[in-house]
Amino acid sequence: MLRRYPDAGEPLSCKPITKGLLNHGYRVSTTRGSYFLKHHLDDSTGDRATIVRQHRATQRLQSLGVPVAPPVQDTEGDTVTEIGGRCYALHPWVDGLHRAGAQLSTDQSERLGALLGAVHTGLEQVMGAGAGLAQRTGGSVGSGGSVRAVGSGGSVGSIESVGSVGSVGSVGSVGHRSPDPADTFALIDDLLAVARRRHSRDAFDELAEHRLLERRTLLERHADRRPPTPGPPATGWVHGDFHPLNVLYRGGDPVAILDWDRLGVQPRAEEAVRAAAIFFVLPAGKLELEKVRAYARAYRRAAGASAAELAAAVHRVWWERLNDFWILRWRYCLDDRRADPQFPAVSALAVWWTREYEAVCEAFTG
Repeated sequence: MLRRYPDAGEPLSCKPITKGLLNHGYRVSTTRGSYFLKHHLDDSTGDRATIVRQHRATQRLQSLGVPVAPPVQDTEGDTVTEIGGRCYALHPWVDGLHRAGAQLSTDQSERLGALLGAVHTGLEQVMGAGAGLAQRTGGSVGSGGSVRAVGSGGSVGSIESVGSVGSVGSVGSVGHRSPDPADTFALIDDLLAVARRRHSRDAFDELAEHRLLERRTLLERHADRRPPTPGPPATGWVHGDFHPLNVLYRGGDPVAILDWDRLGVQPRAEEAVRAAAIFFVLPAGKLELEKVRAYARAYRRAAGASAAELAAAVHRVWWERLNDFWILRWRYCLDDRRADPQFPAVSALAVWWTREYEAVCEAFTG
């Protein structure tokens, strides 16, 4: 493959990178430096046209000063290489570290919010404010689609979509509809059946059963609070997967926003709220509200978003979290346990957020 990139040098080593749930990545060392080789595997984002669109967006964002790592062009000026029906892209290697919210100061949290605001306004500029809905809107895992048919082998069948670790919740499809609690009740029943039927139950299964029962009670209590569909003014181009593993820091400054696979059109303020819920969640399932407040104020200034827009987004993402079980879907439907370590904090957050709803809303809007 490197023959297509004559300026990259001769290969010396190729080492797989363990982080990342959907695609494969490799650090390639050559006689002229280091590169990141991305193997696009996710069927929903791995087609050539979608990847090219992502690449062009990052190239244009870089010209606006947004910290990104656009791909290297080959001898033909292309950025996507197809081998055996699969797509690959070569990016410059960026040295840096991932930082969770606990590792960020309040000032750094403020800069993070301003950065995401710059991403949203930059995307509006480079993708076009009137571009309308993209053909693919970067959806993620939620409970909007039904997951039925519990098989005799202890797995749940008929899964409609499985998204990335950062994009938690049901972003929605046409019209960005919020999850229907009736679908979630059915999903809870299916997941409970599988968790209870496992032959060698462990502490995770016990916690999963507890959280599923707890969530059903919360949904019964709050079913009348399902949010309405947001209107077009709240919708725009977003990164789609903005979380700690997709932002690289060098010292205290972000130097690269990675993984634009989920680039698409969604309610913008909801991405800001989702990102905060991932960056600033503590292991006990609480949000660091002081940092959230600094982050949200900076985001609103940079993106030109109103407090009312953020309040509506908080409500929709809270509802999304209340209905969302993507980690349990991975474990029980796909027999994939890579996201299991996130479950204690993620599942506790939905409960804490419900109890502290007003304080969370104030942090995003005050």
